[in-house]
Amino acid sequence: MKIGNIELKNPFVLAPMAGFSDASFRHIIGKAGAGLVVTEMVSARGLVYKSDNTLDLLKKGEELTAVQLFSNEPEIIADCVQMPELSPFPIVDINMGCPVPKVVSNGMGSALMREPKLASEVIRATVDKANRPVTVKFRLGWDDIVAVDFAKMCEDSGASAITVHGRTREQMYSGEANWDEIAKVKQAVKIPVFGNGDVDSVERAHRVIADFGVDGVAIGRGALGNPWLFQALSGEDFEEDRLKVVKWHYDLASKEYGKERCVPLMRKHLSWYLKHAGIRRSVRAEMNLVSEFEELIEKLELAFKS
Repeated sequence: MKIGNIELKNPFVLAPMAGFSDASFRHIIGKAGAGLVVTEMVSARGLVYKSDNTLDLLKKGEELTAVQLFSNEPEIIADCVQMPELSPFPIVDINMGCPVPKVVSNGMGSALMREPKLASEVIRATVDKANRPVTVKFRLGWDDIVAVDFAKMCEDSGASAITVHGRTREQMYSGEANWDEIAKVKQAVKIPVFGNGDVDSVERAHRVIADFGVDGVAIGRGALGNPWLFQALSGEDFEEDRLKVVKWHYDLASKEYGKERCVPLMRKHLSWYLKHAGIRRSVRAEMNLVSEFEELIEKLELAFKS
């Protein structure tokens, strides 16, 4: 399938997740077979003003990667997409779905679903300057469901594809994703529609495509500690040994952040890996107390052998 002129090898995409979707994790998921991976949400204003912390989010590997930006300022995002730092990314995704208070309180993320005129201006400004496909990710609405109208606006504003998370902002991540509403969006627009929400198995991924007609699936939390989900969906060759993959991930993270920083930063990933591996809770809790890289690797080897 294609997004604009960009060919995806399959319709299964790693959804962006703040605090998780760094370069190391994206590389693992890309090697496991994802058709596309997406960066963490990146502030357009932070990039324009050369924030070091923001620029650090732009590390890129060989996998097909979209950069996800957030902004409610058309002029700023237009300047941002012309920056040479974004040139390695063949797709620009605009976040209009993030529900967290520090984002929506500044009128960004899912707050833009209450401002469709401004949202359209942001999309049009990005499309005008990006010289590559521009996609948009959003939710069903703020509190009321307005996804169909919002999707039509995105299409009319020049978006090449959209991703719809099947919850409103008020729901945050509670309850079940509403795939019936995502299906209505698919029926209302001609551009590709990716559905997002509660996909955590091969069967579920294939079922939502078959039952709801979406063009692809964006998988977020279902991929945490479980790159084998993408391997099973894509049929790619991928390392089957879980311990080897965890150690590989730590090696990548140590090169990205340094050994001291990578241990605490990787704890969130490690808890998911260990959970999927069936490591008992007491051992997982013990792992969280380790601060030295070499000691952690030793404990990992013992945990997987026991």
